[in-house]
Amino acid sequence: MTDLTETKSTGHPDDTRRQLVKLLLELGPLVIFFFVNAEAGLYWGTGCFVAATLAALVSSKLVLGRIPIMPLVSSVFVIVLGGLTLWLHDDLFIKIKPTIVNALFATTLFGGLASGRSWLKYLFGDAFHLTERGWRILTFRWACFFVVLAVLNEVVWRNTSTEFWISFKLLGMMPLTMTFAIAQIGLLKKYEASAN
Repeated sequence: MTDLTETKSTGHPDDTRRQLVKLLLELGPLVIFFFVNAEAGLYWGTGCFVAATLAALVSSKLVLGRIPIMPLVSSVFVIVLGGLTLWLHDDLFIKIKPTIVNALFATTLFGGLASGRSWLKYLFGDAFHLTERGWRILTFRWACFFVVLAVLNEVVWRNTSTEFWISFKLLGMMPLTMTFAIAQIGLLKKYEASAN
């Protein structure tokens, strides 16, 4: 899952370069999965997805100095469920990965709200300065969006071919996520708090 809201660009060339590297490291394994699957099939694609995910984690630590939490969680599931897909030769595991990850993110965010915490504030508080109400609304919106992604993944993988599911994962879910993130800009501006 792409961590689209983690850092706020200052417009500095190094900051822009850093964001491009970050985006490449997060999207690269998925793109590799898509193309290898098209050429060699799901199991080769899954093996390359797992290997590329491990390489992206190491590269993120070496190049950026850290591994963002949301891509880290998603990567753990890629490695575990991708490994099970290869070991048991059963594509179910890689297909349910987006459902599990998005349901986990949604549950975590909703659970935080229920206990009076906006977890997104802890993750992105250095990048964005919002009022408490702004953080609650943003957290609620992302939690709902993660539920939509989980349900959408279930509907697509259960009712379409594996090839369609893989295409939808790259060409459907990623654009939906980016569009949703961009749609939150109004909220970020409306509830912006002055930085202290």
